Amino acid sequence: MLNLRVSALHTVLLTGCLAVCVGCRTPASEKPIGKVVAIKAPLGLPPVPIPADNPPTAETIALGRKLFYDPRLSKDKTVSCASCHNPNIGFADGRPIAQGVGGLTGKRNAPTLLNAAYGTLQFWDGRALTLETQAAFPMVDPLEMNQAHDVSVSKIRKDPAYKAEFAQAFGPGTITLAIIEKSLASFERTLLSGNSAFDRYEYGGDKQAMTPAAINGLAIFKDPKRGNCAVCHTMGEHDSLFTNYRFHNTGAGVNGAGEFTDLGRFGQTQVDKDTGAFKTPGLRNVALTAPYMHDGSLKTLKDVVDFYAGGGNSNPYLDHDMKALHLSAQDRADLVAFLEALTGDMPANAGPPGNDSK
Repeated sequence: MLNLRVSALHTVLLTGCLAVCVGCRTPASEKPIGKVVAIKAPLGLPPVPIPADNPPTAETIALGRKLFYDPRLSKDKTVSCASCHNPNIGFADGRPIAQGVGGLTGKRNAPTLLNAAYGTLQFWDGRALTLETQAAFPMVDPLEMNQAHDVSVSKIRKDPAYKAEFAQAFGPGTITLAIIEKSLASFERTLLSGNSAFDRYEYGGDKQAMTPAAINGLAIFKDPKRGNCAVCHTMGEHDSLFTNYRFHNTGAGVNGAGEFTDLGRFGQTQVDKDTGAFKTPGLRNVALTAPYMHDGSLKTLKDVVDFYAGGGNSNPYLDHDMKALHLSAQDRADLVAFLEALTGDMPANAGPPGNDSK
């Protein structure tokens, strides 16, 4: 769902939004009308940021969950949000590069949606400001769902069950793209994962929660003179998201000729220093979401540790914090053990509707 082709999408999105609005005589309220519910963050995570215009309600969360698994949002009715964000594999898809309608290969690896609620920018290149705006991109991307917004909205409007559910969530009126986006975002904000072995060790006071190898890996992770991982995958005194949500060039995606196969953040900013830079991903549940990097080029966590230990791939825009690390084989194995200790509890009631145990 998050892996998108950059070119021409902004024009397509605007056109789609305008088309959806044509003929909307009495649109439903764009703010939920139900009782606001709390989204409780598990151990190790900060409070969930909630936008003032889209407070979560039981009705919007349920709607978003239904939409998330609905393949009718794609042109050939074969791809849903869950196709790239499978709850059985950490809300990722296990592929190097995401796959869309007709088996078409996209451009980037599909990152996990777990804890995406905290993101200040969405997508590898940060092109969406919120979960709400993010939701619209995959529908129209020709390499993902490949369906115009007005077609997707029309399908939902024609479904009597959806019509009743949207009326209950937003009041009577015409279903619009905006309230579809808000429903999806409300569900996605519930996709939280914490209470990992690390959390119980670091924040829960259980010093037996992590293995000796993972404890040593944590020390290496934080040590500026050894792993220096926390300079980008930041940690806090009371909670940790393991990302600074900034964009960095690690050299991932530079080919043998020293050329960028993907310009990354530069495509959005046109600023030279952003060439080849991608958003720092969070590391929670990272053991579940192989392969790694924006291009899925690293198959295992060992490969990732070795890549950073080698200082990444040289290029003119390489981040100044990317330096070769002097780590022994045991140090590297312990770092992997620590990363595995970041696997947390999966969110409840997040699987396909009708199965509330998943």
